[in-house]
Amino acid sequence: MTALPCAAVLFDTDGTLVDSTPVVERAARAWAPRYGIDPEEYLAGAHGRRTSDRVADFLPPERVAEATEELDALEAADTGGIIALPGVQDLLLSMDGLAWAIVTSMDRGQFQARTAAAGIPLPEVVVTAEDVTEGKPDPSGYLLAASRLGVDPAACVVVEDAPAGIAAGHAAGATVLAVATSHAASALTAADLVVPDLTAVRAERGALRVRSST
Repeated sequence: MTALPCAAVLFDTDGTLVDSTPVVERAARAWAPRYGIDPEEYLAGAHGRRTSDRVADFLPPERVAEATEELDALEAADTGGIIALPGVQDLLLSMDGLAWAIVTSMDRGQFQARTAAAGIPLPEVVVTAEDVTEGKPDPSGYLLAASRLGVDPAACVVVEDAPAGIAAGHAAGATVLAVATSHAASALTAADLVVPDLTAVRAERGALRVRSST
């Protein structure tokens, strides 16, 4: 067992707590052709980033807001196939006094729809895309969550599944635990520890305990 001492745990959502891959792919494939975008190219770099940031990679600034709103609406209206990832509910329901928050690249509507569909318990502190001016890999979301919890970011463990989120967690000064649920472990080597999923993790006062790492 490896101990990761911390005052708080900051969780990403998509790919970390919730698997919403079917929804994201269906929405992108319906939306992208309307804007002359290859959906597979869009999806290849979308994971872990705010929708508006990824849309801006393809469209001029004056079209980003409208296109983002349309894609967000498609995603929020579809909850088919959304599930909690392994170990998530057990971990979140047994945080054993550890403060925790969620920092997501989704907007609030998407976040509420997906966590409800997956039956994810929610903390008091949730930071969504609307709460920050820069998305991951910028650390703003994690810094804001730590501030709202009243803890030093350096005393936090960030739990992520994507390279952009790992970069954001490290830029905030946190320790980063990665789950290889959406990316191969070989793509997550920048994290401090990598596990297959959250069944390998349990909480105790003042730390996360990691049973095995990849």
